[in-house]
Amino acid sequence: MTTRTKNILGWLLGALFGFLMSRAGATTYDYHAKMFLFQDFQLMEVIGVAVLIGMAGIWWMQSRHMLSLSGDPIQFPRKPWNDTLVLGAFLFGIGWAMTASCPGTVPAMLGEGKLPALFVLLGIVLGTFAYGVLQDARLSCRRD
Repeated sequence: MTTRTKNILGWLLGALFGFLMSRAGATTYDYHAKMFLFQDFQLMEVIGVAVLIGMAGIWWMQSRHMLSLSGDPIQFPRKPWNDTLVLGAFLFGIGWAMTASCPGTVPAMLGEGKLPALFVLLGIVLGTFAYGVLQDARLSCRRD
């Protein structure tokens, strides 16, 4: 498969994913707010179904020893426990609750013309940058 074909396939699958998220209500601020207020569980159901489908898909692909588009075996190695995961998960949840969006929904929200998602995208970029800076500082402290 050529790089161009992979890129086209990636764009098409990404557009399909965004469309499905939109149809499921994952790009609607009210659904997120109602989920966190325990008033409407539609979004939790969508997330639960997505997790189950993802788990089944990964199991199916690994059981058949399928290869990724790059030709590598599909593997999901376990990552070691890290105490900072708790803080990271907490910050992710706070950001999700405050913005009524998560990193996966932001591109679809922007595609729908929801311009406040630009602020969330800015937060994602700045947060990722801050993480990189802090990781570099942490690693340099360990070397010294």
